[in-house]
Amino acid sequence: MSLLSVEHLESQFVTEDGIVKAVDDVSFEIANNETLGLVGESGCGKTVLALSILRLLSENTKTRGIIRYRGRDLLQLSEDDLMAIRGREIAQIFQNPLSSLNPVLTVGFQISEPFMLHQGLKRKAARIKAVEMLERVRIPLPEERAREYPHEFSGGMRQRAMIAMGLACKPSLIIADEPTRGLDVTIQAQVVELMKELIKESCASMLIITHDLSLAAELCDKIAVMYSGEILEYAGIQDFFRKPAHPYSKCFLESLPARGMKPIRGISPSLIDPPPGCRFCPRCDHAREECKHVHPDLMKVKEGQYARCHIYA
Repeated sequence: MSLLSVEHLESQFVTEDGIVKAVDDVSFEIANNETLGLVGESGCGKTVLALSILRLLSENTKTRGIIRYRGRDLLQLSEDDLMAIRGREIAQIFQNPLSSLNPVLTVGFQISEPFMLHQGLKRKAARIKAVEMLERVRIPLPEERAREYPHEFSGGMRQRAMIAMGLACKPSLIIADEPTRGLDVTIQAQVVELMKELIKESCASMLIITHDLSLAAELCDKIAVMYSGEILEYAGIQDFFRKPAHPYSKCFLESLPARGMKPIRGISPSLIDPPPGCRFCPRCDHAREECKHVHPDLMKVKEGQYARCHIYA
């Protein structure tokens, strides 16, 4: 049994302009001790998908489908049951630590909260644990830093504090949304190395949301490529980088500096009124007539690799 199984997930926003289909019929699985990278351009629905898993979206969102965690459908749980899972069994590391951390509470107190909430520790014991977590993520002078506020931390230190908070209760699944975004190259490398070590130590599964393919290559076992609310390719990490199956995946790889930095022509389609056929069709150099009118399914390319493309019909 998979640790997390997402089946036919849809998340739609109701707006004045119409219904925004941010996540449209998405399915994937994450096994125990496995890291899945969810990659794609900005605005393709990655963050909405991540927030859908723990039902953290706004009230104007309609979410349908199945999200099974250890066999339980998270979309059917009561708020109390879900609160018991958030932070303790499934932790989320948000992409903007400065806005995610409470500016009027010390970093140490915020890291100690999961220990008090989920493990029933008293404040003093929880604070000791918080200092230990800060030390674990290599923040210097953790005892002193625990008494400081988020604005007194550098960007890299805030990101480490968010990682410490996420790992506090030893969750089985960690959802990390753009964990290195906004950090300089040196700090990014340090955070990536830290995450590699922590994943190995904790034996936790992880869903990493990113547009940075080099980060996915470093940390992930499998990769799911998202575009315009859909998954266009799902593959093992080596298969994806060696021989991507979907034309969009190939273009995405070619846009990397190491592979020529070739931009993808055109723009992504509207999430309110997507084209009836393949959503990448207007930007694809290999598009055929059927691509304009017939929406493709996610089809098997070979064992462990799938692509949403008529080439494989």
